[in-house]
Amino acid sequence: MAHAAEWEIRVHLFEDDEGTTTAHAVLDTGTTAFTGHGSAHCHPADTNVPEIGDELAAGRAMRNLAQQLLNIAERDIEGVGASRPSRQSVGWPL
Repeated sequence: MAHAAEWEIRVHLFEDDEGTTTAHAVLDTGTTAFTGHGSAHCHPADTNVPEIGDELAAGRAMRNLAQQLLNIAERDIEGVGASRPSRQSVGWPL
């Protein structure tokens, strides 16, 4: 049972005048879209380096998106009658 799919992720970054960067990571599966959210704030005593804020906010948005996908997968696994996987189980570890 071969299966292939391509999902696209776009990351949108926004920085305000106070050094806060927000990110939205949008995953398009072709049938559904999911959005992960993340943010980063530059400490007032630190030098504002926009690239670092982008990296932190984007990483946090993608981590949020990943957690959403793992939660959905757990529900789907239970929906097909399988037991909820433990974090250390064999099979479909999440």
